Amino acid sequence: MSRIKPTDVQKALKGASYPADREELAETARSNGADESLVDQISHLDTDSFDGPDEVSQALFRR
Repeated sequence: MSRIKPTDVQKALKGASYPADREELAETARSNGADESLVDQISHLDTDSFDGPDEVSQALFRR
């Protein structure tokens, strides 16, 4: 699996409305053409709801 870059996360979450849950964010990422491995990682994050893109990035990169 390729390593996720912060710019990939930014592109994937463009247009997301917050607060948002994992599934809403995964669907946004999928709609934005994100790699399926990133979509999968977003949908399996430990946190249920996110108040902004910084929270999503923190959750992804602390794994």
